[in-house]
Amino acid sequence: MFTLDSIVLYVEDVQSSMAFYAKAFNCEPKLLSPTFATLDFASNVKITLKQADALTPSSPVRGGGTELSIPIANRETFDTLFDNWQQQGIEFSQEREESVYGVNFVAVDPDGHRLRVFS
Repeated sequence: MFTLDSIVLYVEDVQSSMAFYAKAFNCEPKLLSPTFATLDFASNVKITLKQADALTPSSPVRGGGTELSIPIANRETFDTLFDNWQQQGIEFSQEREESVYGVNFVAVDPDGHRLRVFS
């Protein structure tokens, strides 16, 4: 059976993306090289940030094409996270709303990757 090590997000500026994810998830990303960083996201998955103009092999793909789906166990924690992100100035492409799978919102990182949080 396979295991998933990390989700790789192509970014324009590793330092800017590290700052965003450190603020959003209250963590300390690790800079592994000037164009490559990682952060522990869940107990078994890391998010890897790779600077798009330094990919080997190169790729025409740029940021913004990924959505991370993040479940939150209860509504109180969900609301607290939304309020904290709003106070930190994190941009939202969708405010809190009810849907068929519960309440959710969508935040975006500096490269336009979507962070869908739901409860």
